[in-house]
This record gives sequence, structure tokens and C-alpha cells, in this order.
Amino acid sequence: MEITWLGHACFRLRGRDLTVITDPYGKGLGYAPLKLSAEVVTVSHAEPNHAAFDVVGGGPRLVDRPGEYEIGGAMIQGVATPGHQRTRNTAFLITLDEIVVCHLGDLGQVLTAEQVATLKDPDVLLIPVGGHCTIAASQAAEVVSQLEPRGVVPMHYRTPAAELPLDPLDRFCSELAANEVTPQPKLSVTRGSLPDETGQLVVLDYRR
Repeated sequence: MEITWLGHACFRLRGRDLTVITDPYGKGLGYAPLKLSAEVVTVSHAEPNHAAFDVVGGGPRLVDRPGEYEIGGAMIQGVATPGHQRTRNTAFLITLDEIVVCHLGDLGQVLTAEQVATLKDPDVLLIPVGGHCTIAASQAAEVVSQLEPRGVVPMHYRTPAAELPLDPLDRFCSELAANEVTPQPKLSVTRGSLPDETGQLVVLDYRR
């Protein structure tokens, strides 16, 4: 599977036979407009910077609520979690090409024991770290400890492309004692390439 960060909370998960887009954003965010096609789009909550389903071509299937879904060989499980100020948010476990990716959307607080039991041990965790309208760096580090993913990919933080009222990435890196991380354009992952230990930080550049 190939994972590309498109900015904010939007990722492209490209498998052998199917592509999933998470939380597509619309205009006005600061990032370049999305020009994408996919078979599946997941939306964590109904906010324009996360729910611009219409920008994704290819006639994708929309998954925007808790439940279990099987689409074109991909297994998707939506889990209800609280968002900012206890608004609704759905975290997603996406299994594609035998890789399990957890996208936490706009998670607003650390997870309950019940949520941890469902979401624990993903291969790759896509986690918001910018605070203000999601968990902040210290809470994000706690969630990493709760879920024990193999790889950790931060999202939803301030970047030069979108000067949003979010904290910068370095606060989260400091929480994980990983202050010298080189961003990479994408993450290609297979069962054989997963790190042996949990919590490996992978910083992605945003791409169009």
C-alpha cells in the first residue's frame, strides 16, 4: 500500500486494486485544490475541511458513519469517538492489502478503554496533533501509547501551505523525543516492511 498525505486530514491510500481518500477538503483551506479519483471516501465528520466528497472523482462510495463495511476487498470499520467540544467524530480502521490503517479524524480527547479495544495495534496510525480543534501534542502522544501502532503519521497541524490556527509539528515530535525527522513524499508499506517495534514516527510532505 502507498500512503500519500494531501494536507490537513486528507490522505490517499492506494492499494493494488482500490484507492481510499480520507477527509477530503474543499476550497479556502490554503492547500491547492484536490484533483483525485477513488473507489472509497471516508469522512470523519460533516465539516467542510473534512467532508468535501464532491471533489473526488470516479464515483466513489461514501463512508461517513460508524459500522462495518466491505468494499472491493477493503474492510472498513467506523468507530464513534468524541470530536472537539464533544461533537461527533468517526475514527476509521481501513484494511487494504493486508495493512491496517487507523485514521482518527478530528479526535477531541484521548480514547476510552472500549475504543482502544477496537482500534488497538494498527499497522499505521494517522493522528491529529495540532490541537485547538483536536487533541494537542501531549494528548496525541498518549493516544499513540494507548494504540501502540507500528508506524505513526501526524496530520492536522500548521504548515506553510495553510496557516491555520493549529500548533506546529515540532511540539508532537518533542513529545515522542523525535526531533530530527526528515519528511518523505510518501509511505510505501507491506507486511514485510513494517517495523518490528511500535511507535516509529513517519513525517510526510503534503502532496497534490
